[in-house]
Amino acid sequence: MPFLSRLYETIVGARNSLYETGVFKSHWLGAKTVSIGNITVGGTGKTPLVAFVAEVLAETGEKVCILTRGYGRENPRKQVLVSDGEKIIADVKAAGDEPFELAGKLLGKAIVVANANRAAAGNWAREKFAVTAFVLDDAFQHRRVKRDLDIVCIDATNPFGNGETLPTGTLREPLKNLKRADAIVITRANLVEDVSDLQTRIAKYNRVCPIFVSENRISRLINLKDFAANFSGLPGTSNHEQMTTGSYLAFCALGNPNNFFEQLRGENYNLVHAETFPDHHFYAPKDIAQLVAKARQANAEALLTTAKDAVKLKDLNVDLPCFVAESEMIFRRANDFRQWLLNAQK
Repeated sequence: MPFLSRLYETIVGARNSLYETGVFKSHWLGAKTVSIGNITVGGTGKTPLVAFVAEVLAETGEKVCILTRGYGRENPRKQVLVSDGEKIIADVKAAGDEPFELAGKLLGKAIVVANANRAAAGNWAREKFAVTAFVLDDAFQHRRVKRDLDIVCIDATNPFGNGETLPTGTLREPLKNLKRADAIVITRANLVEDVSDLQTRIAKYNRVCPIFVSENRISRLINLKDFAANFSGLPGTSNHEQMTTGSYLAFCALGNPNNFFEQLRGENYNLVHAETFPDHHFYAPKDIAQLVAKARQANAEALLTTAKDAVKLKDLNVDLPCFVAESEMIFRRANDFRQWLLNAQK
């Protein structure tokens, strides 16, 4: 193992030990708390699961609040109320792209607060909104907050990178720490041939927690103009099965962009070009102009992007048809995860 990764593991191990022995305190938020996180850096398809869990909790009558750090926002030290559950309060630069996207998806279902200090944010939200259930976004390593359930997402297309921890690998902590998970969700299983070997490998580190298998599917295409107006319960949406005959330039700024492109190809979209930007990138007019120029050069009829990207395009002029591909998470055994989540809270 490279020296820097060994040093990193030592520091992570010492920190975890301090929490487990009670030297570092974890704070209870005064309400049921579900954490959703990763053991690797980069995108694992976690955001759809955050939304799914929030929706299930809301359906049972809980007053739900999502607590998120909000990577990429303009002032990461500031607490931002992204949504009060009924309307979006902050703009995307103040909120961050993922919190803003979640706020739009969950209007009428969940409050969204961005703050790196999720303990302070949770206490504030509980007092202000009488929250009864919290969903912690990207919090497997955020041990300052006690949780009732710890759910870890693992990307089927690249589960553990080269198996090394940071900085020479993509693991945030050693795989043995999967023993803390109450459940594991394998994501993007539709982009690989088989996940049975991955399930077996995960079970070596945690033999008692359930392992759920999920896929990401495109549920609909939305014209960017409609999306910008209001991306919750949109009118004028398009059936994506009728849109696969066109030719597209696809673009995104995701932690794992190739998964988006492969998902599109797997669902028979004709991509004549794919363009990537750094994760959480905020688009400027010059970016859009370059995308349009490349699309025309490649004879693309339209642009195609994700909801996470589309929230950052609202005030930009896109001189070519542009569609937003909305994805949904589908569990291979549809009711298993929902039932586990509801039963595990009792």
